[in-house]
Amino acid sequence: MVGEHAIFESAVILEYLEETQAKPLHPAGPLRRAEHRAFIEFGSAVLNDIAGLYSAPDEAAFNAKAGQLEARFARLETRVAAAPWFDGEHFSLVDAVFGPVFRYFDVFDTIGEFGILANKPKLARWRKALAERPPVRSAVSADYPALLRDFIDRRRSWLSQLQARAAA
Repeated sequence: MVGEHAIFESAVILEYLEETQAKPLHPAGPLRRAEHRAFIEFGSAVLNDIAGLYSAPDEAAFNAKAGQLEARFARLETRVAAAPWFDGEHFSLVDAVFGPVFRYFDVFDTIGEFGILANKPKLARWRKALAERPPVRSAVSADYPALLRDFIDRRRSWLSQLQARAAA
């Protein structure tokens, strides 16, 4: 809330903060800002694909969604600087978007190796840098992995079946 006004949708909240805070997280140039905004939208599409992954009712749907995610991450691998952040030395709004994206994989990786992030060394470096950043770490409670595992169980999806097998 800002006064009596509710600001909602993650990208909109980020843009609001960008416009009202002293330290901008977008690049200065308009072309690079536009590219960053495009990758913020790209991050939203990845989050939607992740929802499709954990909701996939069967192996075929799961594999299709995993393939789609792998292709998106392959595209991202070609662009990310990961030195240590998306665009190099300065943390940006794109980094803020992908912190939660990679957090899902911290749990997914305990269930199985799905090949989604395999052979993507720049993404691995970026993921590690984000996981070590204190505001990213403290954005969720310490019980987040358990909560996500419980959420996956309740989906009664292919991933929940894989999770049950991995736990057995």
